[in-house]
Amino acid sequence: MKLHTSNTAGLNLFTAYGDDFVAVNQEKYFANLILLPESIIQDWTSATVATLTEADMEALVKLGTEIILLGTGAKLRFPSGQLLRPFANAGIGLDVMDLQAACRTYNILAAEGRKVAAALLFN
Repeated sequence: MKLHTSNTAGLNLFTAYGDDFVAVNQEKYFANLILLPESIIQDWTSATVATLTEADMEALVKLGTEIILLGTGAKLRFPSGQLLRPFANAGIGLDVMDLQAACRTYNILAAEGRKVAAALLFN
């Protein structure tokens, strides 16, 4: 149990989410994105879980984070195992979850000061 307060001032955090959007610091987004505590990458990919490519996943590996949360939309869907190998080889944790769980988990990890990224797919 943590007994000290977290200072989240200046961090990008999810402030709302729905079936077709997320809000980061009160600003709504409706398309795939990567959220990091200090930045937002809106042009990561236009892919779905079924059409993710090795290049899409390599972009995530290059972020320099210790953990990546892959939010797969309203339902939990896993990309092919072949696309997951680069994360293990790089020593990066990759957790696949639905979009809402990815948002909640990201906020917790970012508030703890972890090097985390949320890579969200909306379709």
